Amino acid sequence: MIVSFLRARWARAWLGIAAATAGVAVAATPALANVALTQISSDPFTNGTSQHATQVEPDTFSFGSTIVSTFQSGRFFDGGASDIGFATSTDGGSTWTHGFLPGITNVSSPVVPNGPFDRVSDPSVAFDAAHNVWLISSLPLTGTNGAGVLVSRSTDGGLTWGNPVTVNGDSGTDKNWTACDNTPASPFFGHCYTEWDNNAQGNLIQMSTSTDGGLTWGAKMTTPSRQAGLGGQPVIDPNGNVIVPIDNANETAVGAFRSTNGGASWSDVTTIALIRSHTVAGGLRSGPLPTAEIDGAGRVFVAWQDSRFRRAGKANDIVYSSSTNVGVTWSAITRVPIDATNSGVDHFIPGLAVDKSTSGATAHLVLTYYFYPVANCSAGTCQLDVGTISSTNGGMTWVAATMVTGPMTIAWLADTSQGRMVGDYISTSFNAAGTAHGVFAVAAPNNGTVFNEAMFTTAAAVTSAAGGIAGEVASADHIPPGIYVANHNDPHSWH
Repeated sequence: MIVSFLRARWARAWLGIAAATAGVAVAATPALANVALTQISSDPFTNGTSQHATQVEPDTFSFGSTIVSTFQSGRFFDGGASDIGFATSTDGGSTWTHGFLPGITNVSSPVVPNGPFDRVSDPSVAFDAAHNVWLISSLPLTGTNGAGVLVSRSTDGGLTWGNPVTVNGDSGTDKNWTACDNTPASPFFGHCYTEWDNNAQGNLIQMSTSTDGGLTWGAKMTTPSRQAGLGGQPVIDPNGNVIVPIDNANETAVGAFRSTNGGASWSDVTTIALIRSHTVAGGLRSGPLPTAEIDGAGRVFVAWQDSRFRRAGKANDIVYSSSTNVGVTWSAITRVPIDATNSGVDHFIPGLAVDKSTSGATAHLVLTYYFYPVANCSAGTCQLDVGTISSTNGGMTWVAATMVTGPMTIAWLADTSQGRMVGDYISTSFNAAGTAHGVFAVAAPNNGTVFNEAMFTTAAAVTSAAGGIAGEVASADHIPPGIYVANHNDPHSWH
């Protein structure tokens, strides 16, 4: 079981963060938020080449009562981490066990002598119900360059993991994501799909499919026009169609492409919207990468940070669009009503969950996100918080938002060449009980050059609740031609 990683100085400095053994948490002080947290992992590595103790960039996936989270541990300044961690709950998020993936880097446990890769990044987690196997995909790095895509497999419910399987061995890879078809009636039940882009080829979108529980993977494929993209997140509808929301290579538009034949071929990207993103203050690493989910009837939701509803674009809201026809057409952009558009609050790095046992006008949504109470701040004054908000009617209305934890100071976060980091993405997942757990990085004051940034979740699951706050709908974008182009000339890396 997980043991407490909280240092005494953390507890003295910030009583609002929960200390935790498995399933035990300390309630936050009322001045912060009445939400208790459980720590689910911490960085144990000691190699002098990366920053400790740092954990960033979590993904989660839930199937039945099992939730698996995965994240970077031991962040390097110029890209990647010492290893990929995991934390698994088999009781819907009440208690957690944790560990680290073997066989990837030279500090992985057990240690691989002269390990095949120097670093690893960008973890995502999926479950293949047809083969009863959990999958964590990751991005291996040689030096600071992407060196393919890997998948680690667990056949015992996410408790232990084997050495990685190679999905792709090319140089220049970036931002991988894996999802599996878990609908028994689907003609492609048991197909798993991994998306990534090749930064060395102008962020060329690429896909690979496995039909044997991730043991082997098919040839890499791309869109007919060889389009560029970044941060794709595949989702699969009940009929086996795969829809992949994705940004263009320079993150100025969000779109989606699809396969309706089990990954035998892929469409070109349909543009959903132009992106209007405010640059987050304080040197925080943050961009408008999408977070994507799908309800039980196949309605796809994609959300991102966007400033279109704010005067002069001085702060971000979390906005979303949805599609009910396999990503061919998309709804108008809707603002999640966390606060008023003149609040001065900046919202970013969203992790959206949709309860797949619900759909349509009664679909349950939970959104976890970071925010600054004051958008116009500096590295020395910005206060970083975590919030959550929910809907029980497919996003038509939302309950009042809840502050989960904070404030954090930017200097407490892992430092990277693209800014201080909690993650390029975070995640939220519903369990079988219809409640949700978000997983996110929380930091406390540094001890000199040693950080104190680790993975947390809410001690109690978030229950989506009915509310009466309606989101604001934007007018339609005028989409100019050429938003998605072949071999984009601005290759952007998010290692």
